Amino acid sequence: MNGQEIITFFNLTKHPEGGYYKETYRSKGEILSENLGNEFDGNRNYCTSIYFLLTSDRFSAFHKISQDEIWHFYTGSTLKLHMISPEGNYSFVMIGNDFINDEIPQFTVSAQYYFAAEVLEKDAFSFSGCTVSPGFDFRDFVLPSCEQLSKEFPQHSKIIAQLTHQ
Repeated sequence: MNGQEIITFFNLTKHPEGGYYKETYRSKGEILSENLGNEFDGNRNYCTSIYFLLTSDRFSAFHKISQDEIWHFYTGSTLKLHMISPEGNYSFVMIGNDFINDEIPQFTVSAQYYFAAEVLEKDAFSFSGCTVSPGFDFRDFVLPSCEQLSKEFPQHSKIIAQLTHQ
């Protein structure tokens, strides 16, 4: 299957950060707000997961959430995941199945890290899944503009300009 066929088959929709997604799991159980940190407003499900697809012409812009997010590679081209820690350290990881060349099939982005993802191969796609715990809620989602994030991390303004939508 190609990227468009996967989007159609799994009924994926556009995500505000870029790419396409569909929630596939949301636990019934909840963690009460008084048992969560101050960065959370309200209760959260124990866990959520989504299908997520990026194409070489539609990247995932820098954003952050209040939870750890586990990325799982399914098929397609290698995904480059860029991260900026709260302290301002930049790093990246290649998510894919070419293990001999240091690609990994699963990776966890720590809570409060800004992160973005892109498919490097031209005319290609990457199909993955993301698991978030405590469960994802758009109240935890921060999608800064290029200007906002560059002010916070001016040393990374070049990569921020490449991977923001605003």
